[in-house]
Amino acid sequence: MTAFSFQLYSAREFPPLEGTLKKVADAGYAQVEGYGPVYEDAAATRAAIDAAGLTMPSGHFSLDLLENNEEKVLDIAKTLGMKAIYCPYIMPADRPSDSAGWEAFAKRLEALHARYSAHGYDFGWHNHDFEFVALADGKLPMEIILETAPSISWEADIAWVVRGGADPIAWIKRYGSRITAVHVKDIAPSGENTDEDGWADVGHGTMDWKGIMDALKGTKASIFVMEHDKPNDCDRFAARSISATKAW
Repeated sequence: MTAFSFQLYSAREFPPLEGTLKKVADAGYAQVEGYGPVYEDAAATRAAIDAAGLTMPSGHFSLDLLENNEEKVLDIAKTLGMKAIYCPYIMPADRPSDSAGWEAFAKRLEALHARYSAHGYDFGWHNHDFEFVALADGKLPMEIILETAPSISWEADIAWVVRGGADPIAWIKRYGSRITAVHVKDIAPSGENTDEDGWADVGHGTMDWKGIMDALKGTKASIFVMEHDKPNDCDRFAARSISATKAW
């Protein structure tokens, strides 16, 4: 049976953290994935995670922190017991506009892999939808990232692949050897859940998660992270989503 993780970003509007961790554990999750604010007092977060009987094998770190404060990243990762570090996003103003720019960006990721893998961490990139929008020359930023940074892992956010207009199964078949973690989330039918940015509880949207999980069996993915970018009820999302996995 898959041990599911819970991305704490999903609960950012539903404090306190200690309450979230207890509810997540009670719902049946074994792990959580970290992001910026929960690192502010990493020791306290670790104590709360331990108290809830959870672990935090993976975390998201900003590109700026990864490049400019390696010591802090390593301290946080060690304190929280992480095994994998993922860079999750760059702001629109920082995104390259052509293939050469994305190649340069990918080389920065490859350099980060060298730095963090030297300390025993899996390092990779977490996608959104913009990496699947074709450039003027027809190339896709995600292709450039994975080809120009051959050592990095891919934390595949499958629903964002779909929102980017790509076929997730095709991408899993093509780059499955690079996938070490997966974000598990769902997309509501068109016009529904507009107050939740069109996202749905996992198993209650349009994504074929049983088929996707079957395709992922041939990959290196070992961390499966439930996420909802804007739930209006985090407890509902956490409970309904993990319950839906029983049908997979």
